[in-house]
Amino acid sequence: MMLGLKGAAVALLTVVSLSACSKPPIQHGYVLSEEALAQVPVGSSREQVLLVLGSPSTTSVMAGDTAFYYISQTIDENPIMGRSVTDQRVLAVYFDDDGLVKQIANYGLQDGKVFDFIERKTRTGGADLNLISQIFKGVGNVNPLGNLQN
Repeated sequence: MMLGLKGAAVALLTVVSLSACSKPPIQHGYVLSEEALAQVPVGSSREQVLLVLGSPSTTSVMAGDTAFYYISQTIDENPIMGRSVTDQRVLAVYFDDDGLVKQIANYGLQDGKVFDFIERKTRTGGADLNLISQIFKGVGNVNPLGNLQN
């Protein structure tokens, strides 16, 4: 009985000491601010988006429309498990032919599918779905934000 209590105490101390070693999550890339997003509603100019949100992580032109993509990742570090991406988001700002915002989407993965957290629906089509999916997968196992090492 005494050995069982000692074993439990050692296990508890080990768990407590390891949890004390874990670091707060690391943010890479663009961190979305609700206040900033409110300053670029549909109808805003491309210049306004650049002033408020800054330079995008990447851009694309598909079917004549331009899109800015702001990519972010949340990474947890654990002394036993190492680093792991716990959340990845792509804020997409779509422009019309006149350079005005026509749509804003905040994509992430939900149940393994691309999900727009603004419209609250799964993305099932569109010219840029393949690009967004590749960003989440990391084309050729390449991290879209570069090396995770600090």
